[in-house]
Amino acid sequence: MATNLLNQLRNLPRDSRDTLFLLVVIAWVLLPQVGHLPLWCSGLAAGVLLWRGWLAMTVRPLPSRWWLLMLLVLTVAATLFNYKTLLGRDAGVTLIVVLLTLKTLELRAKRDAFVVFFLSFFILLTNFFFSQSLLTAAAMLVTLLGLLTALVNAHMPVGKPPLLQAAKTAGTMALLGAPIMVVLFLLFPRMAPLWGIPGDAMSGRSGLSATMQIGNIARLALDDSIAMRIRFESTAPPQSALYFRGPVLSTFDGREWRPLRSSFPPHMQPAANLQVLGAPVNYQVTLEPNHRPWLLVLDATPSAPALSGFEATMTSELQWLTERPITDLVRYTAQSYPDFRHGPLRQRAGLQDYLDLPASFNPRTLQLATDMRRDPRYASADGAQLVAAVLERLRSGGYRYTLEPGVYGQHSADEFWFDRKEGFCEHIASSFVILMRSLDVPARIVTGYQGGEKNAVDGFHVVRQSDAHAWAEVWLSGRGWVRVDPTSAVAPGRIGTLQRLQSPRGVFAEALLGNVNPVIALNLRALWDAVNNGWNQWVLNYTQGKQLNLLKNIGFQSPSWEDLIYLLIGIVVLASLGGAGWTLWERSRQDPWLRLLGTAAVRLQKAGIQLAPQSPPRRMAEQLAKQLGRQNPAAMAMHDWLLRLEAQRYAPPGTHSTRLVTLQRELKQLVWPT
Repeated sequence: MATNLLNQLRNLPRDSRDTLFLLVVIAWVLLPQVGHLPLWCSGLAAGVLLWRGWLAMTVRPLPSRWWLLMLLVLTVAATLFNYKTLLGRDAGVTLIVVLLTLKTLELRAKRDAFVVFFLSFFILLTNFFFSQSLLTAAAMLVTLLGLLTALVNAHMPVGKPPLLQAAKTAGTMALLGAPIMVVLFLLFPRMAPLWGIPGDAMSGRSGLSATMQIGNIARLALDDSIAMRIRFESTAPPQSALYFRGPVLSTFDGREWRPLRSSFPPHMQPAANLQVLGAPVNYQVTLEPNHRPWLLVLDATPSAPALSGFEATMTSELQWLTERPITDLVRYTAQSYPDFRHGPLRQRAGLQDYLDLPASFNPRTLQLATDMRRDPRYASADGAQLVAAVLERLRSGGYRYTLEPGVYGQHSADEFWFDRKEGFCEHIASSFVILMRSLDVPARIVTGYQGGEKNAVDGFHVVRQSDAHAWAEVWLSGRGWVRVDPTSAVAPGRIGTLQRLQSPRGVFAEALLGNVNPVIALNLRALWDAVNNGWNQWVLNYTQGKQLNLLKNIGFQSPSWEDLIYLLIGIVVLASLGGAGWTLWERSRQDPWLRLLGTAAVRLQKAGIQLAPQSPPRRMAEQLAKQLGRQNPAAMAMHDWLLRLEAQRYAPPGTHSTRLVTLQRELKQLVWPT
């Protein structure tokens, strides 16, 4: 069956064959967009391309323009219904995809093909609106070569030139254009961070949330994507000290933890009162887009992280926020102090917010707190002693750390303490904070990331979404807010080492990866992470600051973006002059008559005329007349031109012959024989 299909493709007319190849390239252009397009648009694009391919295979006529007009009206209406607008990134990309696929149904002339090429090049660029990853860039490079091959093939003369020949020409064009691309990348002025492609704040992305329901972070633990990368200037802190602070959650409604909603006026709320001790830790963070206004930093960071284009402020709960969401890859430097204390040292009214619990929830946990207070061992215990008692209960009470604790109901703390006795970090932290508040100890939940894994290839610490974590802070008199991680009492390996709970593999993943050596798998992942990080650091994060540093390195004292433009213009002018000089030099080295004969020979061979190597003009004319016959007007015109070319070279002195310039002009005007 495959052989029959190949034979059928070989026997297709030139137009049908070229159309099928172009349709395959268009499908590859559109494939990365499928996840971002409405389902109806992806289905329409696939259906139209298959329809057009069937028409090409069966050499049938194209549909009438009324069909195209009807489809266009319907798709524009569907786009308007889907997005409520025809403007913006998503609606615009949907429309351009529709226009490209419908244009293939009126692919009749070379002009139509050029419109399809230009629309395809534009859609190729729109893929970077959604992703700027290395995989996306590699896929688009393949797409670019495919489009260039189709474009070169469309310019080739009649006959059936092999696609491999067009692909070689396209590859040569890409290689010749690579130096220009590198110069433009290095010197074209950047007016915004990264590539200046705006992120879409409404796009969903896995990551920490501003609230926490029981089970949220357990779902994040199934996501192995990268949240951020950290490069420490010196020795990194121990694994157990790597707490990257995110949202602090202090208000509980029985089902969900939210940021503080205080009943006290601002002046009565506890201030940060951050005091740092010991030596600082300096590091650089490359943060993936999270569509949140959060700068994740190591606990605790007294000074604002250095981030170009953003202003950062610290809340009273030590969380650093920016004025707008992080929608692009960003890089910033920070200085943190793992040894610190913060918050009021003495009891004050605002701390009551951290004792509030909703009524009618977790009655058995409230009773447990009452029983502990009645126990002579804890009757006069202070906050630190109560914390130690609860942690001991977690260590010795048969509690278990798991990704699959089952679905918790209304009284989540009761179920954890008395029924299930198992949970993920948010189950443990939430139940711990509820019990501490029941014991009249102010407490709150902090979410963020804990740990990270050092990549041995490039030295960066990689923090993944699976490192998302929730811990607690309790207020102790004379000490302020103190971090307490109750998960460490249940599963010490989660905090002190790189142990993480792994989600169960599916059938396909198990079949594909089940027999792979774990060490090899880890090394391959580390290598891939390092390659991706290099892409992020040297390509995506090539900002205007790096451009100006490049100018400093080559001798500019106080470079500006105007200097970039002048340098770019100078390189373009020099390159143009160099190309012109090389062309003139090349022409001077070659006999213009031989060059003209060679051009004619190449064109005849592309038209299917079999020529022996180094054939003279008369031999070429005889071969042309023999293969196409003397009744072919175009062939005879070419035949006469070749004889006049021979006469121009070998005619006796004094004999009139056509000038070489005239022969060059005539060659361009000749209709090539078929």
